[in-house]
Amino acid sequence: MIKPASHQAVCTLSISLLAAVFTGCSKPAPQQSNEAADQAALANSTALRLYVSNEVSGDLSVIDTASYKVITTVPLGKRPRGIHPSPDHQTVYIAVSGSPIAGPGVDESTLPPPDRSADGIAVFDVKQNKVLRTIHAGADPENFDVSKDGTQIFVSNEDTGEVSIVDVGSGTVVKSFKMGEQPEGVKVTPDGKLVYVTSEEEGEISILDPKAGKIAKTFKVGHRPRSVAFMPDGSRAYVNAENDGDVVIVDCKKQKMIGTIPLGKPGVIKPMAVLLSPDGSRLYVSTGRGKQVFTIDTATNKPVSSVEVGARPWGITLSPDAKTLYSANGPSNDVSVVDLAVNTVTHRIKAGTGPWGVIALDPK
Repeated sequence: MIKPASHQAVCTLSISLLAAVFTGCSKPAPQQSNEAADQAALANSTALRLYVSNEVSGDLSVIDTASYKVITTVPLGKRPRGIHPSPDHQTVYIAVSGSPIAGPGVDESTLPPPDRSADGIAVFDVKQNKVLRTIHAGADPENFDVSKDGTQIFVSNEDTGEVSIVDVGSGTVVKSFKMGEQPEGVKVTPDGKLVYVTSEEEGEISILDPKAGKIAKTFKVGHRPRSVAFMPDGSRAYVNAENDGDVVIVDCKKQKMIGTIPLGKPGVIKPMAVLLSPDGSRLYVSTGRGKQVFTIDTATNKPVSSVEVGARPWGITLSPDAKTLYSANGPSNDVSVVDLAVNTVTHRIKAGTGPWGVIALDPK
């Protein structure tokens, strides 16, 4: 005869069964620990980091170049575009704008009114990994450059056709200057004395003299210039001419255009950003809808190679050793990694929506 289980045994069995059920329903602890460990490892990585401004999603992607993963995504505001570091690389500045996105040919009268309260320069602290403040920078800041001493930012105000001088310490506009319509590219000369600003609409460069407090000169450079790069000695500058399919060569002493470098059929190849290697021997040019990045030998001023990097590459940057190039590809929402020794894309890293600009900084 089988004896019935004792009341104590039944209770013990019931508790054990309930514990097993609840344990089976819970998320395994080791997985949580592994995920946390992965994030901690990324955050503590000493590899080069990429900072990517995402125009559509309104945020900043911070990417670890050892793992090719996004470490964190930081909200910035509306339409982050221009992105540049402080001279000491401890701060990243990003232009944000409340003007609605409008592509070529869009009837601007059909767009919503701009939100001027959203305009400014976001100040991102690299070590704290967060935005500290957003400083006033005039209407619709699109791009900018930072003075050599880091005390001023020179900003292109697209909607109002101005270039503004911003005092970093007080976060205020010191003075604004009228120039050609749709200013975009801004670049301080290597000696820090002058600032070149492109006017897309007028196809010209305005030269700002901050010390004299005036636009010193304006000259033509081609159709829809957006970006400027100076040779290290300041003797020459290169400017994209988007609608011509060219890169323009500028004599900086004479302050005038002296030649062009054809890259392809206008409308198919659309030069956008220009970037020089640290020694000035190579010029890299992104081509938007052309999908490629060209390499130009500055000794001959002729293209030597090109590589297809993705849909509509815009902003480009180099690693500190100039061996790797990174391109922000807007429509594909990613960043391409190009090994320049073999001129090949080795990785594509997902970023936010509509990557516009990218810079590379060493966290060490």
